[in-house]
Amino acid sequence: MKAPARDGRFAERVVEGLDDGGSPERVLIWIERRAGALWAVGRQVNPQHRESDEPRADDYVWEGYELDDCLEVANDALEDDAVVSEDDGADAKVRPFHRDELLAPLEKFFFGR
Repeated sequence: MKAPARDGRFAERVVEGLDDGGSPERVLIWIERRAGALWAVGRQVNPQHRESDEPRADDYVWEGYELDDCLEVANDALEDDAVVSEDDGADAKVRPFHRDELLAPLEKFFFGR
């Protein structure tokens, strides 16, 4: 399932599953573009229970300059969470992050198109 992007975020995915106790759990994984041409991958567990939508420093799993590395890290995290959810009996079908979905907002940012 794709979640609507927030400011600074180019793409988001949500994995619905169950926690260790069998309660519903939501994992949000996102890719954002930061100042200085820096890409970042974030991951939050049950963000709906937080007091603020703002990510904490420990929510970030990776920062770097290479888009291919960013996609690899984000998709690895997404796959790990999806596999765990499927093993727990949830239907955790989510589509991977793709380069094209990141390039479109990047071009819009730089070129206004």
